[in-house]
Amino acid sequence: MEVVLTVVALLFVLCVVLGVYATVKAIGAAKRGVDRTIAQARRTVEDTTLRAKTFAQPGPAGELAQLRLKLRTTMRATQDALHGGVTEDESLKESLDLFKRLSAHGFELDADLRRLEAEPDRRTMASRLPELRERTERITQSAASLRWAAHDRARRFAEDDLDALSAQIDVEAGALRHWVEEPPTTSAPSWPKAPASEATSAGDRTWPGASEAGAPQKSTRPAITPAGQRPVYPWQRKTRPESTR
Repeated sequence: MEVVLTVVALLFVLCVVLGVYATVKAIGAAKRGVDRTIAQARRTVEDTTLRAKTFAQPGPAGELAQLRLKLRTTMRATQDALHGGVTEDESLKESLDLFKRLSAHGFELDADLRRLEAEPDRRTMASRLPELRERTERITQSAASLRWAAHDRARRFAEDDLDALSAQIDVEAGALRHWVEEPPTTSAPSWPKAPASEATSAGDRTWPGASEAGAPQKSTRPAITPAGQRPVYPWQRKTRPESTR
Protein backbone atom coordinates (compact mmCIF):
# COMPACT_ATOMS: atom_id res chain seq x y z
CA MET A 1 0.00 0.00 0.00
CA GLU A 2 2.84 2.38 0.82
CA VAL A 3 4.46 1.67 -2.55
CA VAL A 4 1.23 2.58 -4.36
CA LEU A 5 0.93 5.85 -2.43
CA THR A 6 4.56 6.69 -3.24
CA VAL A 7 4.03 6.06 -6.96
CA VAL A 8 0.86 8.20 -6.95
CA ALA A 9 2.69 11.02 -5.14
CA LEU A 10 5.56 10.89 -7.65
CA LEU A 11 3.15 10.99 -10.57
CA PHE A 12 1.37 13.98 -9.02
CA VAL A 13 4.66 15.84 -8.53
CA LEU A 14 5.70 15.03 -12.11
CA CYS A 15 2.42 16.37 -13.47
CA VAL A 16 2.82 19.58 -11.45
CA VAL A 17 6.39 20.07 -12.71
CA LEU A 18 5.34 19.48 -16.32
CA GLY A 19 2.47 21.90 -15.92
CA VAL A 20 4.73 24.60 -14.51
CA TYR A 21 7.27 24.05 -17.29
CA ALA A 22 4.59 24.28 -19.98
CA THR A 23 3.20 27.46 -18.38
CA VAL A 24 6.64 29.09 -18.28
CA LYS A 25 7.27 28.18 -21.92
CA ALA A 26 3.90 29.56 -22.97
CA ILE A 27 4.50 32.80 -21.06
CA GLY A 28 7.96 33.14 -22.62
CA ALA A 29 6.59 32.58 -26.12
CA ALA A 30 3.83 35.11 -25.51
CA LYS A 31 6.35 37.64 -24.17
CA ARG A 32 8.59 37.17 -27.21
CA GLY A 33 5.60 37.60 -29.48
CA VAL A 34 4.62 40.82 -27.69
CA ASP A 35 8.19 42.15 -27.84
CA ARG A 36 8.37 41.31 -31.52
CA THR A 37 5.10 43.10 -32.17
CA ILE A 38 6.20 46.17 -30.20
CA ALA A 39 9.55 46.29 -32.02
CA GLN A 40 7.84 46.01 -35.39
CA ALA A 41 5.36 48.75 -34.47
CA ARG A 42 8.16 51.01 -33.24
CA ARG A 43 10.13 50.39 -36.44
CA THR A 44 7.09 51.22 -38.55
CA VAL A 45 6.52 54.44 -36.64
CA GLU A 46 10.16 55.48 -37.03
CA ASP A 47 10.17 54.74 -40.76
CA THR A 48 6.96 56.69 -41.22
CA THR A 49 8.40 59.62 -39.27
CA LEU A 50 11.57 59.62 -41.35
CA ARG A 51 9.57 59.58 -44.60
CA ALA A 52 7.54 62.49 -43.35
CA LYS A 53 10.71 64.46 -42.47
CA THR A 54 12.19 63.96 -45.93
CA PHE A 55 9.23 65.88 -47.36
CA ALA A 56 8.40 68.25 -44.50
CA GLN A 57 11.95 69.42 -43.65
CA PRO A 58 13.95 70.62 -46.63
CA GLY A 59 17.67 71.16 -46.39
CA PRO A 60 20.16 69.29 -44.18
CA ALA A 61 17.49 68.00 -41.77
CA GLY A 62 15.52 66.39 -44.60
CA GLU A 63 18.69 64.89 -46.09
CA LEU A 64 19.66 63.38 -42.73
CA ALA A 65 16.25 61.74 -42.48
CA GLN A 66 16.65 60.42 -46.02
CA LEU A 67 20.08 58.94 -45.20
CA ARG A 68 18.73 57.22 -42.09
CA LEU A 69 15.77 55.80 -43.99
CA LYS A 70 18.00 54.50 -46.78
CA LEU A 71 20.39 52.91 -44.28
CA ARG A 72 17.64 51.22 -42.26
CA THR A 73 15.76 49.93 -45.32
CA THR A 74 18.86 48.50 -47.00
CA MET A 75 20.23 46.81 -43.88
CA ARG A 76 16.85 45.30 -43.01
CA ALA A 77 16.36 43.90 -46.52
CA THR A 78 19.82 42.32 -46.51
CA GLN A 79 19.28 40.85 -43.06
CA ASP A 80 15.98 39.23 -44.09
CA ALA A 81 17.54 37.83 -47.29
CA LEU A 82 20.52 36.26 -45.52
CA HIS A 83 18.55 34.88 -42.58
CA GLY A 84 15.97 33.43 -44.93
CA GLY A 85 18.55 31.83 -47.24
CA VAL A 86 20.91 30.37 -44.65
CA THR A 87 18.31 27.75 -43.69
CA GLU A 88 18.53 26.27 -47.21
CA ASP A 89 22.13 27.16 -48.15
CA GLU A 90 24.81 26.56 -45.52
CA SER A 91 27.39 28.53 -47.51
CA LEU A 92 25.58 31.77 -46.58
CA LYS A 93 26.83 31.49 -42.99
CA GLU A 94 30.06 33.24 -43.92
CA SER A 95 28.09 36.00 -45.66
CA LEU A 96 25.94 36.32 -42.55
CA ASP A 97 29.04 36.74 -40.38
CA LEU A 98 30.27 39.49 -42.70
CA PHE A 99 26.91 41.19 -42.51
CA LYS A 100 27.03 41.15 -38.71
CA ARG A 101 30.36 42.99 -38.86
CA LEU A 102 28.87 45.43 -41.36
CA SER A 103 25.83 45.90 -39.12
CA ALA A 104 28.08 47.17 -36.32
CA HIS A 105 29.21 49.99 -38.62
CA GLY A 106 25.62 50.57 -39.67
CA PHE A 107 24.40 50.93 -36.07
CA GLU A 108 27.22 53.33 -35.37
CA LEU A 109 26.32 55.41 -38.43
CA ASP A 110 22.63 55.45 -37.50
CA ALA A 111 23.54 56.73 -34.03
CA ASP A 112 25.66 59.51 -35.54
CA LEU A 113 22.84 60.51 -37.88
CA ARG A 114 20.36 60.53 -35.01
CA ARG A 115 22.62 62.76 -32.90
CA LEU A 116 23.15 65.14 -35.79
CA GLU A 117 19.39 65.47 -36.26
CA ALA A 118 19.21 67.09 -32.82
CA GLU A 119 22.04 69.51 -33.66
CA PRO A 120 20.72 73.09 -33.43
CA ASP A 121 23.54 74.55 -35.50
CA ARG A 122 22.66 74.23 -39.18
CA ARG A 123 26.23 75.01 -40.26
CA THR A 124 27.63 72.09 -38.27
CA MET A 125 24.93 69.86 -39.67
CA ALA A 126 25.75 70.90 -43.23
CA SER A 127 29.50 70.44 -42.71
CA ARG A 128 29.06 66.90 -41.44
CA LEU A 129 26.72 65.80 -44.21
CA PRO A 130 29.32 64.92 -46.91
CA GLU A 131 31.21 62.54 -44.63
CA LEU A 132 28.00 60.90 -43.36
CA ARG A 133 26.68 60.62 -46.92
CA GLU A 134 29.84 58.81 -48.01
CA ARG A 135 29.70 56.39 -45.07
CA THR A 136 26.06 55.69 -45.77
CA GLU A 137 26.80 54.99 -49.43
CA ARG A 138 29.63 52.58 -48.65
CA ILE A 139 27.63 50.63 -46.07
CA THR A 140 24.49 50.41 -48.18
CA GLN A 141 26.47 49.33 -51.26
CA SER A 142 28.20 46.57 -49.30
CA ALA A 143 24.89 45.38 -47.86
CA ALA A 144 23.24 45.45 -51.27
CA SER A 145 26.17 43.49 -52.74
CA LEU A 146 25.68 40.71 -50.18
CA ARG A 147 21.92 40.71 -50.72
CA TRP A 148 22.06 40.50 -54.50
CA ALA A 149 24.77 37.84 -54.37
CA ALA A 150 22.49 35.72 -52.16
CA HIS A 151 19.58 36.33 -54.55
CA ASP A 152 21.70 35.39 -57.58
CA ARG A 153 22.91 32.23 -55.86
CA ALA A 154 19.37 31.17 -54.96
CA ARG A 155 18.15 31.93 -58.48
CA ARG A 156 21.02 29.94 -60.00
CA PHE A 157 20.20 26.93 -57.84
CA ALA A 158 16.54 27.25 -58.83
CA GLU A 159 17.48 27.38 -62.54
CA ASP A 160 19.73 24.32 -62.23
CA ASP A 161 16.99 22.41 -60.46
CA LEU A 162 14.48 23.49 -63.12
CA ASP A 163 16.83 22.35 -65.92
CA ALA A 164 17.30 18.94 -64.30
CA LEU A 165 13.56 18.63 -63.73
CA SER A 166 12.80 19.59 -67.33
CA ALA A 167 15.27 16.97 -68.59
CA GLN A 168 13.66 14.28 -66.45
CA ILE A 169 10.19 15.28 -67.64
CA ASP A 170 11.34 15.12 -71.30
CA VAL A 171 12.72 11.61 -70.76
CA GLU A 172 9.53 10.47 -69.04
CA ALA A 173 7.35 12.03 -71.74
CA GLY A 174 9.38 10.23 -74.43
CA ALA A 175 9.02 6.95 -72.58
CA LEU A 176 5.24 7.41 -72.29
CA ARG A 177 4.95 8.11 -76.05
CA HIS A 178 7.11 5.10 -77.07
CA TRP A 179 4.97 2.18 -78.18
CA VAL A 180 5.19 -0.41 -81.03
CA GLU A 181 2.07 -1.54 -82.90
CA GLU A 182 2.32 -5.22 -83.87
CA PRO A 183 0.76 -6.05 -87.30
CA PRO A 184 -2.35 -8.25 -87.01
CA THR A 185 -1.91 -11.93 -87.99
CA THR A 186 -3.96 -13.03 -91.08
CA SER A 187 -3.14 -16.77 -91.15
CA ALA A 188 -5.95 -19.17 -90.29
CA PRO A 189 -5.75 -20.84 -86.91
CA SER A 190 -4.55 -24.44 -86.95
CA TRP A 191 -5.76 -27.18 -84.67
CA PRO A 192 -3.15 -28.67 -82.39
CA LYS A 193 -1.80 -31.97 -83.56
CA ALA A 194 -2.65 -35.03 -81.53
CA PRO A 195 0.19 -37.21 -80.29
CA ALA A 196 1.24 -40.14 -82.44
CA SER A 197 0.09 -42.63 -79.83
CA GLU A 198 -3.43 -41.18 -79.83
CA ALA A 199 -3.78 -40.65 -83.58
CA THR A 200 -6.85 -42.45 -84.98
CA SER A 201 -8.69 -42.47 -88.23
CA ALA A 202 -11.21 -39.77 -89.07
CA GLY A 203 -14.12 -42.18 -88.92
CA ASP A 204 -13.34 -43.36 -85.39
CA ARG A 205 -12.85 -39.87 -83.87
CA THR A 206 -15.59 -38.34 -81.75
CA TRP A 207 -15.94 -34.81 -80.39
CA PRO A 208 -15.26 -34.36 -76.71
CA GLY A 209 -18.39 -34.51 -74.58
CA ALA A 210 -20.48 -36.57 -77.02
CA SER A 211 -23.03 -38.83 -75.34
CA GLU A 212 -22.72 -42.57 -75.56
CA ALA A 213 -26.12 -42.86 -77.25
CA GLY A 214 -25.05 -40.73 -80.17
CA ALA A 215 -21.68 -42.36 -80.52
CA PRO A 216 -21.39 -45.30 -82.94
CA GLN A 217 -21.32 -48.65 -81.12
CA LYS A 218 -19.83 -51.90 -82.42
CA SER A 219 -22.22 -54.88 -82.58
CA THR A 220 -21.32 -57.77 -80.28
CA ARG A 221 -23.54 -60.26 -82.20
CA PRO A 222 -21.77 -62.37 -84.89
CA ALA A 223 -22.76 -61.80 -88.51
CA ILE A 224 -23.91 -65.47 -89.02
CA THR A 225 -25.65 -67.34 -86.19
CA PRO A 226 -24.45 -70.91 -85.74
CA ALA A 227 -26.94 -73.61 -86.80
CA GLY A 228 -27.34 -75.04 -83.35
CA GLN A 229 -28.33 -71.70 -81.97
CA ARG A 230 -30.88 -70.66 -84.64
CA PRO A 231 -34.49 -70.39 -83.35
CA VAL A 232 -36.98 -73.04 -84.52
CA TYR A 233 -40.48 -71.88 -85.48
CA PRO A 234 -43.65 -74.19 -85.51
CA TRP A 235 -44.37 -73.75 -89.18
CA GLN A 236 -41.07 -75.08 -90.22
CA ARG A 237 -40.93 -78.76 -91.23
CA LYS A 238 -38.37 -81.05 -89.79
CA THR A 239 -35.65 -82.10 -92.12
CA ARG A 240 -35.75 -85.76 -92.86
CA PRO A 241 -32.63 -87.83 -92.98
CA GLU A 242 -31.31 -88.63 -96.44
CA SER A 243 -31.56 -92.45 -95.80
CA THR A 244 -35.35 -92.30 -95.38
CA ARG A 245 -37.37 -93.17 -98.43
